Amino acid sequence: MKHQVLFLLGAGLMLTGLLTSCGDKTQTAQAPAPQIAVMTLQPGSADYQYSYPATIKGKTDIAIRPQVTGFITKVCVDEGQKVNKGQTLFILDQVQYQAAVDQAEANVNSARTAVSTAEITEQNKRKLLEKNIISQTEWQLAANQLAQAKAALAQAQAALTTARKNLAYTVVSAPSDGVVGTIPNREGSLASPSSAQPLTTISDNSKVYAYFSLSEKDLLELTGGGQESIDASVKALPAVKLQLADGSIYPFEGQVATVSGVIDNSTGAASARALFDNPSGMLRSGNTGQIIVPRKNEGVIVIPQKATYETQDRRYVYTLNDSNITVPTYITVEPYDDGKTFVVTSGLKAGDRIVTEGVGTAVRANMPITPKAQQAEQPQAAQQ
Repeated sequence: MKHQVLFLLGAGLMLTGLLTSCGDKTQTAQAPAPQIAVMTLQPGSADYQYSYPATIKGKTDIAIRPQVTGFITKVCVDEGQKVNKGQTLFILDQVQYQAAVDQAEANVNSARTAVSTAEITEQNKRKLLEKNIISQTEWQLAANQLAQAKAALAQAQAALTTARKNLAYTVVSAPSDGVVGTIPNREGSLASPSSAQPLTTISDNSKVYAYFSLSEKDLLELTGGGQESIDASVKALPAVKLQLADGSIYPFEGQVATVSGVIDNSTGAASARALFDNPSGMLRSGNTGQIIVPRKNEGVIVIPQKATYETQDRRYVYTLNDSNITVPTYITVEPYDDGKTFVVTSGLKAGDRIVTEGVGTAVRANMPITPKAQQAEQPQAAQQ
């Protein structure tokens, strides 16, 4: 009797296990694969925006230095003031230079008197020579004295010109229209042509230059791997933009004007210069920003960033095989993006299908899915 009870109990447990197992298999078989959005890749175009740190300088930045030595007696302008060509900036002590002018004028007057006296003497000697009263030698001496007096007058006049110029140099004027920079020295300071620090700087800011650097790789891309000259490539560049220090975009577009033909060995970069109009004087020498150079590339694969995930600093997407099973696929992308899309450089090709939703959350590797009938549209641009 005991053996029969055990047998019936074991049979019941086996039957229960079989029914449970069959129920699970039936339920699993009936669960459909989740519907996930998928896009089929097609070649498209990518609008890059290369960004380079830039330093702004006025079209002309003229260091103002005195041409004579003297103490500053008056500063006629202030920092940041707009000035016109010829406007007085500084006045130096004029006492010694005015005295030099007065002395030079006196020397000129004395030399003129000497010339006049020598002329009278020479004329008298000439008349006496014509009457054979004096010798040729005596007249020649008078003529030589006249020539010496005229030479002394020329020297005195040259000294007077120099003295007047030096006096004029005590008034330091603006060599061009522009904006006054820093004025480190004020009244009472000694100004000298040999001073390391200029009196100020006059910047012509009607137009400004933005200086930035291009790497060797940038130059190769710019010239198509050396197929075009730098000059031709620069002329073909589209208008560039300037991003200011606060992140705003300067309202006027500029044009890349020149690219240096020499690469700096210490930096591995060549200097480039873009020209911008500055009618309001908003930009000043010393401003910084970012030069944004647009570039366009055709026939590239562009994907949404949300379709990618990272593992150990490597970027992946889920592609679909013929059985609609997700396959992790390693890709490389361009470093330029707009926060929404990537330009793929390797790992994918036209016709591949990639998962565009649930990546990193609902979708896993080797997972069967049902692609949604409406696929995501192909992105058209990737911007930095």
